[in-house]
This record gives sequence, C-alpha cells and structure tokens, in this order.
Amino acid sequence: MAISNPQLLLSTAGGRIRCARCTALSSRTKIQCGRPALKTSKTQKCQFHGGRGSGPKTEAGRSRIAAAHYKHGESSKTARAKYSKASAKLNQLEDALYILGLSSAPRTRGRKPRGYKPLHTVHDVLKSMLSLVR
Repeated sequence: MAISNPQLLLSTAGGRIRCARCTALSSRTKIQCGRPALKTSKTQKCQFHGGRGSGPKTEAGRSRIAAAHYKHGESSKTARAKYSKASAKLNQLEDALYILGLSSAPRTRGRKPRGYKPLHTVHDVLKSMLSLVR
C-alpha cells in the first residue's frame, strides 16, 4: 500500500498491521473516523460509512430487492397507509368525544398518524363527521 498521508493510514496490532483508514469525517467535530477502510471500498470508507455499496440504482433492481424481502401483506406500503388512515380517524373521533364532553378519559399520547388533522371546535367536529358520512 503506497499511502503517504499519515491521516489515511491506520496502524493496528501494535504496529504490525497497516491498513487504509476510513476517510469519513464527523459533521460536528470534523474528526476523521478511526476504523479501517474496507479493501473493496472505492472511496476508502468503513462498513458504517458506506464502504459496502449503496444498493441497486435501477427501478428493476429495487423491485427485485423488494420482492425478495416481501413476506406477507401486513406491513406493505398499502397496508401501512390503510392502518394510518384508520388510526387518524380514531384520533379525530377521540378529539370529537373530548370536545363534546362525552369522555373524561385522558387523551392518547404520542405521535399522531399521517393524515391526522386535530379538531379544536364544535364546528370542526361537525365538518369531520359530515366528511365521514359522505
């Protein structure tokens, strides 16, 4: 290995093993990564900073990987969107119960699902209920 810059060399095992050092820098402290770079990496990166490759680039390659990882339909994109929509409706119903004074239970905590629009007034409740009926 003909690397002359000392920042690009890593000496391990008491100086008996010399190898290329990962060239990734920390965004906050600008300190260079201390791990050895992978031999197969074209950009001299370790396995944590992108030395193994970046995956398929074409749409056919991405669909091939998606098909290989597909197990069942419970966690597909369409199923997750369906669950998220149902969860947003439940959260809006909870808001409606709270606004109308029909529930004294504490509100559900945590992150709200995609598509959730909070209800603040009785007018908002009426609009949302009309949209559910249609």
